[in-house]
Amino acid sequence: MTSGENGPFRLLVTGLSGFVGQNLLTRLPGDRFNIQGISREALTALESLGDVDAVIHLAGKAHDLAGNAGEDEYYRVNSDLTRRVYDAFLRSGARTFIFMSSVKAASDDPDGILTETVIPAPATPYGRSKLRAEAYIQSVPLPEGKSYYILRPCMIHGPGNKGNLNLLYKFVRKGIPYPLSAFDNRRSFLSVENLCFVIGALVSETGIPSGIYNVSDDEPLSTNEIVRTISASLGKKARLLPVSRQLIGFMARVGDGLHLPFTTNRLNKLVSDYVVSNSKLKMALNAELPLSSREGLLITLKSFQGNG
Repeated sequence: MTSGENGPFRLLVTGLSGFVGQNLLTRLPGDRFNIQGISREALTALESLGDVDAVIHLAGKAHDLAGNAGEDEYYRVNSDLTRRVYDAFLRSGARTFIFMSSVKAASDDPDGILTETVIPAPATPYGRSKLRAEAYIQSVPLPEGKSYYILRPCMIHGPGNKGNLNLLYKFVRKGIPYPLSAFDNRRSFLSVENLCFVIGALVSETGIPSGIYNVSDDEPLSTNEIVRTISASLGKKARLLPVSRQLIGFMARVGDGLHLPFTTNRLNKLVSDYVVSNSKLKMALNAELPLSSREGLLITLKSFQGNG
């Protein structure tokens, strides 16, 4: 498939109103990509995709850190809905299917650097529901001329994102000392700019093998590094307070019991290791990502300025 021969690539995007979908609209050039969305209601009764070149399935049930979502809801949205969309893709004339899975389909606590060869062992309904969707996609014979790409992104950030980076930014901006500097960690992140680049390349390039691909920025970062970078972006001196790990762990468990914002899950997201390899993806694309880890982080931090 080559852009320009028959006009822009026609992309059908589920979950277009979400964070990644909105970034696709602004970051994929309109002269090469014609993007249209489809509502959740239409997906539940989906029979035909229409005349499109590629399907990008972003719609899903996000990981609920508060633990309020039932397991059936994850499977209904992340597994069953994906199956319906993929079946429609197989019946259609579209050539490319991209499914937004998650590294949590592979592991919540990887032993070393996470690669695509790991035997999946998801620990949450979110991860298990994503893995079930992956398994279905891989189980169905793929017609000639079609390709699928199962993307397992790590934590995505960028302008418009309201996740943990935004919370950490507000924390540092208030001048509160960061109390978790006793933890020495490394975590992989993913700039939404790099993710959009990957999606655009998978749609427009030919010869990329179908399969599962981890998606991350090149270099992992420690939370202490992020705090220092946030402080520098604000013109402040980093305030790192090495409170004992035992005390911090106890406070997180209290938060679990009392349903406070600071919980064990949130603590682990901040201080545990989670390093993801993107080597398979870069070799398949034969390309470098446009932004380094630090460049992507600085763009996100700049977007937080002036947001209250």
